[in-house]
Amino acid sequence: MPTVEIGQYLLVYNAFSFTFATMAAATLFLWFGRSQVGPAYKTALTISGLVTAIAAYHYFRIFESWESAYEVRNGVITVTGLAFNDAYRYVDWLLTVPLLLIELILVMRLSQEETMSKSLKLGFAAALMIILGYPGEIADDNTTRAIWGTLSSIPFVYIVWELFKGLGASIERQPESVRGLIKKARLVTFASWGFYPIVYMIPYTNIGGAAAETYVQVGYTIADIIAKAGVGVLIYIIAVRKSRVEYGEATHETAPA
Repeated sequence: MPTVEIGQYLLVYNAFSFTFATMAAATLFLWFGRSQVGPAYKTALTISGLVTAIAAYHYFRIFESWESAYEVRNGVITVTGLAFNDAYRYVDWLLTVPLLLIELILVMRLSQEETMSKSLKLGFAAALMIILGYPGEIADDNTTRAIWGTLSSIPFVYIVWELFKGLGASIERQPESVRGLIKKARLVTFASWGFYPIVYMIPYTNIGGAAAETYVQVGYTIADIIAKAGVGVLIYIIAVRKSRVEYGEATHETAPA
């Protein structure tokens, strides 16, 4: 672990703490929000809340690992010798990234056959993207990092194609009141996911050591908040609006749990 300055340590420390709180709060919001949507959309909110719950747990563990890797004494940071376990982040992504795509598909309420087909294809592609990216993340040289990063980009390109081409016709069949929101959710998902490769490539730049570690951790954290909590709120709004169209205004009273 590189020896970071006190400002860098606190920036990452506070970013992890803030993200844990954000994910935990989003989980409660999404799960309690199930009472405001119709039966067809409860699973989408359950999965959306599950995404943030998994993220909250892993950010708590990441926070603990960061705190254990350094010792702060009289404003001076020293390395404790305990390794910072960045694998928590990839385990989190392996679980949550496929679910992020599935929640978007579920809230669209496609046919059962189309829902199953797209969920399996996109979920598998998302998991493969994370698996291929991890060896590059932990590599000590940029050549190895570039090879695995390039391999990881192949399923990423497929996911982007499916989001914008494969789901395009399905989005146009959605109620007009939510069509724009679904497009925004798709765009936010793409934009936040597109931020991860940028952070992944920071070690290729002249930035190194403690600064690179700081930028990588904070960068991934910002992307996670947008991709999970941010998209989760959009999924909730879409589910509420579609429920009003399909079940009426008093969804929580007329729709069974």
